[in-house]
Amino acid sequence: MQRRTLTALGFAAATLIGAATTLAATADAQPAAAALPSNWYASAPYLMPQSNNPPDPVTVMNATGQKAFQLAFILAPDGGGCSPTWDGKSPVPSDTAVAGVIDRIRGAGGDVSVSVGGYGGTKLGQTCGTADATAAAYQQVITKYGLKAIDFDLEEPEIENTAAIANELGAAKKLQADNPGLFLSITMPGISSGANWFGTQLIDTAKSIGLTPDNFSIMPFDGGFNGGSSQVSALEGLHGQLMSHMGWDSATAYAHEGFSGMNGKSDTSEYFQVADFQTVYDYATSHKLGRFTFWSVNRDRACSGTTDNAVCSNVPQNDWDFTKFSTRFAGATPPVSTPPTTPTTPTQPGSCTAAEWQKSAIYTGGNVVAHNGHKWTAKWWTQGEEPGTTGQWGVWTDNGAC
Repeated sequence: MQRRTLTALGFAAATLIGAATTLAATADAQPAAAALPSNWYASAPYLMPQSNNPPDPVTVMNATGQKAFQLAFILAPDGGGCSPTWDGKSPVPSDTAVAGVIDRIRGAGGDVSVSVGGYGGTKLGQTCGTADATAAAYQQVITKYGLKAIDFDLEEPEIENTAAIANELGAAKKLQADNPGLFLSITMPGISSGANWFGTQLIDTAKSIGLTPDNFSIMPFDGGFNGGSSQVSALEGLHGQLMSHMGWDSATAYAHEGFSGMNGKSDTSEYFQVADFQTVYDYATSHKLGRFTFWSVNRDRACSGTTDNAVCSNVPQNDWDFTKFSTRFAGATPPVSTPPTTPTTPTQPGSCTAAEWQKSAIYTGGNVVAHNGHKWTAKWWTQGEEPGTTGQWGVWTDNGAC
């Protein structure tokens, strides 16, 4: 899962670091922010603040209404050891660059969760000798940035290492105890049936040590998936696994279950369009899932002048279309772009009083348009979904011929 590439390390990171130049260069603990409601931490999309051409988070916030981001990734130092770094390179204790990004987000009314692990690099669970040592390393991150949420992204090869996973989960349990109210999520690879074999072993280990995270999420991509419906099937599989392995009833399992998707083209050339996110979003909200996130905000823009999958999605979209699903999942309404005021000529001239549907326009629930001689009413926020072409997941209600 090469979505975690650092190929653009430093490229355009100066934009964010420059925005933070007015901040004092200090390695002291950051003041804790006022906690957002937990639904914001559960909807925080991943953002790499130092690589993959990071966008200005405040620009994204203003355009989407999003308030929280999942900053990635905390790793062991590339040279080895049991101290936290960003991307294996920047030591957390002396960091000022990411601290500046966090202050910028908080200054705009938002907050962050931090993700530990990921696909690339060496994980602290692999290099720290015990669960307590692993927890101590992560506690430095929580204290430094005044965190209210943390994500354990446990993937290959670490997820296949029993000792490393014991360190990670033991650390997670200790962090919960030492930081009351900390929102803690665990993210795992996904396959068509839910979590893979190592993921189910991870769930069993969590139960055996008395760890109950706020959320278990799977990443249903890079595994032969084909659009939103296949991802929904995988999430249903995870639901069954949580019931059988954790001993939860159906509602409790859904409430502790999450989706961590990939927007656009995946590393294995699967394609997840805006419409696929709509499919999964509808499933997640109707079944009251506990988390909805994706990799990544860095990729949430159309490709222009490059097809680098680390910095753009390789699917048709407007900037931040996928982030708006996270905003909605948190219970907020994204800012609405005003639809064009000059409609095209209706299919049946003079018979439709509503404006003609426009592919580039943004519509919200209750908006009425004309298309192909019929009048349509939007059920919820939508953009680019043509009336009459989206089947059972259609956002448009057909009100009949004009």
